[in-house]
Amino acid sequence: MNHYPHHIGDYAEATAHLSFVEDAAYSRLIRKYYAIEKPLPADVKAVQRLVGARTKEERDAVQTVLSEFFTLQDDGWHQPRCDAELERYFEKSSKASASANSRWKASGRNANASHDDMRPHESGNANASETHAERNANQEPRTKNQEETKTRQPASRSAVMPPGFDLKIWQDFTAIRKAKRSPLTETALAGIEREAVKAGLTLESALRMCCERGWQGFEASWLKQSRGSAGGKSSDIEARNRESVKEAMRLAGGAGNA
Repeated sequence: MNHYPHHIGDYAEATAHLSFVEDAAYSRLIRKYYAIEKPLPADVKAVQRLVGARTKEERDAVQTVLSEFFTLQDDGWHQPRCDAELERYFEKSSKASASANSRWKASGRNANASHDDMRPHESGNANASETHAERNANQEPRTKNQEETKTRQPASRSAVMPPGFDLKIWQDFTAIRKAKRSPLTETALAGIEREAVKAGLTLESALRMCCERGWQGFEASWLKQSRGSAGGKSSDIEARNRESVKEAMRLAGGAGNA
């Protein structure tokens, strides 16, 4: 892919907080992503080498940018905007190739038909030419109508790790989602964050709890049920302890009277 759209306003808004070196690292990562037309390697050191990060500051910048703007999946580091642009590029290329093949096949059929339909009389040739012209005229509108009726489904965007988030928690949680064949999309993450707020937790605390308990999602009601169950057990223990103390006092009083 030798060309990609660069939306200056979106880029400036998303990267205004980056240092000069981090901004340069992000630009190189994006260019390399489009150049190889696939996600960056999962190995951070391999990524650093790909973009020429030599000094410690440059390597740290690559690590920071990957953690903030990319998502680590089974096949490497994904960037949602890059994935969307590549998907459009591949779809456009596929359509262009199919259209070219269709034209070549139609051209070959027309050439063969014209050769077979040649007649010694002009009237016969004229009729044959008219038949081919009508056939060709009907082919093109059908192709356009077929393309116009196709509906393009919007691709789900993978969630991006929030700034300042614990990388280990993020990687563990995304691993749980992948193991259960449930990709972590932006919509899914927003739902988890909404439930975390209901439970009085931060998103990071909620995901930490999910990792500890093997949950692929989070609902505030789950936490309330868990706390209620724990509270009931505690109350039972306290009641049994009180009964034991009363029994011990009763026995001690009886011994004194004796």
